[in-house]
Amino acid sequence: MSLFSTLKTIRTRPFTSFIVAPVRSHKMHIQSIPMWEGSGNNYAYLVTDDKTKDAVIIDPANPPEVLPSLKKATEQGIKITNIINTHHHHDHAGGNAEILKSYSVPIIGGKNCDKVSHTPKHGETFTIGEGIKVKALHTPCHTQDSICYLFEDGNDRVVFTGDTLFIGGCGRFFEGTSEEMDTALNKTLGSLPDDTKVYVSSIMLGQQDVSQSDHTQPGHEYTKGNVKFAVTVSQSEAIKKLESLVNSNKQTQGKSTIGDEKKHNVFMLLDDPTVQKYTGKTNRVDVMTALREAKNSM
Repeated sequence: MSLFSTLKTIRTRPFTSFIVAPVRSHKMHIQSIPMWEGSGNNYAYLVTDDKTKDAVIIDPANPPEVLPSLKKATEQGIKITNIINTHHHHDHAGGNAEILKSYSVPIIGGKNCDKVSHTPKHGETFTIGEGIKVKALHTPCHTQDSICYLFEDGNDRVVFTGDTLFIGGCGRFFEGTSEEMDTALNKTLGSLPDDTKVYVSSIMLGQQDVSQSDHTQPGHEYTKGNVKFAVTVSQSEAIKKLESLVNSNKQTQGKSTIGDEKKHNVFMLLDDPTVQKYTGKTNRVDVMTALREAKNSM
């Protein structure tokens, strides 16, 4: 066979000979559901596996605002399979009993969460539908039953951090120590891939921290308050970038990553010379304590 004949044969082969197996393209869908909007701005999250329509609702603390969204979702074919709680405080787990009246599903959460069915061990994994893998990460400090949840769907990664990690800040140490928060932020969460997007439960832009868990309209911060504090500690380019992000976005959930937090969150910069100079401390635990006390007094 001549070279021309060979080339002609190759050129006229059906393209179907080169078709490869399709890559799974469905992704998890995350819907933010604001609660106590205008006074507290906590968020519940509805996370759905787009292929199977299986979904979980995270921290549905205020049923009157969450149930309409769940009703609309189920009318569109979405199936609620679980309630997930990040910790037992009322503004996160306080809606469990009421939600169960409409959706009788197991509750995954810390041991002190209302009506909890299962408390996953640290590192335990489970799935949502066919595509979403979830890993439980124990992060005791804000409460001793605090659990963050890493959701992975292919190359997409997000972490729901409750009141442990905030954008540019962290929760108060109600039931734990500075050492525990250092471990939670800088070892447990800090070891996640840098491209992991951060979804916090409380994103109130411009209000102060609440001091108790039983507020029916929690005044959670926090991002503007965190930035206001951070700029007193450091004037780094990363913190200035966070300040710009906050000023140009009403909602910041999912707009920061673990990699970003390690650059602009002063509670994750305990070895930074500028942060240590601000606190007058060099020991990590002492730096964490000084930062939290300073933030509390703002």
